[in-house]
Amino acid sequence: MIINIQKDYDGEDFSTILCFHYKKLAEKVVETVLDLENCPFEAEVDLTLTGDETIREINRENRDMDKVTDVLSFPMFQYPTPADFDAAEADPFGAFDPDNGHLMLGDIIINVRRVLEQAENYGHSRKREYAFLIAHSVLHLIGYDHMTPEEAAVMEAKQEAALKILNITREVET
Repeated sequence: MIINIQKDYDGEDFSTILCFHYKKLAEKVVETVLDLENCPFEAEVDLTLTGDETIREINRENRDMDKVTDVLSFPMFQYPTPADFDAAEADPFGAFDPDNGHLMLGDIIINVRRVLEQAENYGHSRKREYAFLIAHSVLHLIGYDHMTPEEAAVMEAKQEAALKILNITREVET
């Protein structure tokens, strides 16, 4: 598992802001989701931690939505059906890093300010909010969506299953 992390958050220390080791947690969440989806490959994710201004700009440039959001996901490969890793294997030049052979999942961009706000608003820990956003994004990176109530229910169940395995609950840690 490779997690490449970029930080664009006014030079603040994310470990202090988030109160946990954000890279290790990201790796655990990505691995857990991929294990639940029976991904047969080593994978790579690019994770950017940022704030309101940068995520708004990315959202505007890439989605024509001029607003702040909590997370954005940009898959490297379009799966014909969610988690169809056979399709990724059939197109090795589009889905795999030629240098290390890892399945390139894509980019996740998380607004750290929203992690803090949403954790407080939902009454759970920052760790839980961060892990939830990563699980949600990984599912997007492997082809899941939530445009219909049925799709949303599938994603919600998969997100909660991953967090349960990791013992990351909605309870606020003390």
